[in-house]
Amino acid sequence: MTQTPAALAAEIGTGIATGRLIPFLGPDVLALEAEPPVPVGARPLAHLLGTRVAVPGRFRNNLWHASQYIETSRHRVTLDRLMAEIFQPIPAPNALHLWLAGLQALPMVVDTWYDGAMRAAFAAQGRSDWGQVQGASKARRLDGGVWSRTVDRDGTILPDEAAAAWTTLLYKPHGAAQPAGDVLVSDSDYVEVLTEIDIQTPIPDAVKQRRTGRGFVFLGCRFYDQILRTFARQIAKHSGGPRYAVVPDDLTRNEIRFLDVEGITPLTLSLAEAVGIITKTEP
Repeated sequence: MTQTPAALAAEIGTGIATGRLIPFLGPDVLALEAEPPVPVGARPLAHLLGTRVAVPGRFRNNLWHASQYIETSRHRVTLDRLMAEIFQPIPAPNALHLWLAGLQALPMVVDTWYDGAMRAAFAAQGRSDWGQVQGASKARRLDGGVWSRTVDRDGTILPDEAAAAWTTLLYKPHGAAQPAGDVLVSDSDYVEVLTEIDIQTPIPDAVKQRRTGRGFVFLGCRFYDQILRTFARQIAKHSGGPRYAVVPDDLTRNEIRFLDVEGITPLTLSLAEAVGIITKTEP
């Protein structure tokens, strides 16, 4: 008998609450309850950057090309400053953020946007047993890893091995505005990462360890761009499965193919409906 979408959402909630499924958050999660003070998604961010620095029209819808143009024409310092300004406001954590932050059994949250809402949720829940591993841009790689840096909840850079002691790991693969302000956003940020990511070199060891034997749930994600698909594929690679995605009804052909090839089961509920069921699951 085929499960109803609501029954599958409840099953997913149980999987997350018990640590068997890892939530993989996209920017659309920010708009679940209110309009956030930061752009939601790569295209809106590209448009906003284009209002701060004029970029050629052919780059208007592509975040990575627009960012590269700004980096090349105005210097990396300008791009970093703009990103820091845009993501300085921290969106109020919503019900999903707070529910996830309250799960002691959850080994990892993957958060693919630059905002600080998930960090704020851990703080709001009084958690002190978590930390963050984030992608490091080529322009600002420091100690703490060639491809990533490991930081505690206060923003102190730690040896990568420190992540093993945390109950929950917050993984920000594209970098984060808080606490260090280091982000991957331009083409040059990604060129080396994409060269190596197929052999898993840029994926932190702590992430590889925590995904082993577990599945993934994609929430608020879109996969219309090759970079977005590549990061999702490589982060979930070698995980135990199963894989699910709450998806809208306007998927592109590339997105449909991606879900099929990667063995990701689509959940045909709105994000708000799915989250409403998932967050009712008791830890």
